[in-house]
Amino acid sequence: MDRATNKRAMRLLDRIVIGILVLLAALLAGIQAARAAEIVPSVGLTRATSGDGDIKGFVGVGLRKSVLPMVKTELGVAYLKSPYFSGDLNVKMLPVTASLWLAPIPTLYFGGGVGYYHTTYDYSNSLPFPDETSDQFGTHIGGGMSIPVVPTIASVDVNARYVHLRDRQSPISPVSFEQSFVSTSLGVAIKF
Repeated sequence: MDRATNKRAMRLLDRIVIGILVLLAALLAGIQAARAAEIVPSVGLTRATSGDGDIKGFVGVGLRKSVLPMVKTELGVAYLKSPYFSGDLNVKMLPVTASLWLAPIPTLYFGGGVGYYHTTYDYSNSLPFPDETSDQFGTHIGGGMSIPVVPTIASVDVNARYVHLRDRQSPISPVSFEQSFVSTSLGVAIKF
């Protein structure tokens, strides 16, 4: 082998080694991003799409994890209460949700998911109807914005979603009432 051929072989070997190192660094960065997780405690406002139109507060917490650079999953739980029929019926709900969020820009996300909604129908004491409890599945769509406050530690998270649930019959009214609602929340996403 002559000296020129040997130099070309070494340059090619150097390029291969550098390419492998760059690829490994990119993979490690991707794995690190994929392992990032956040806990998101939040407070928010909810309004039934039908009913008395009152805006009520709720509390919730979510666990969000990046599974790919632009894809996040979230498991959440919340507690909310909405009045219907001028307060003769109070619906207390404990939703447990699973969401898939797409984040084409790191601060913005949108998507949807499914949820299990444990619901208590609490009738006014002045009415002769017993309280009821039901469990149902629903869907939601929405999006939000995560604004870094302390990079790599915490972000302010603003979220809005529409939750679709089946209509429900009530002994108070011959017409079924719509249980779907819209909500907005403000939370702090704490990375760990």
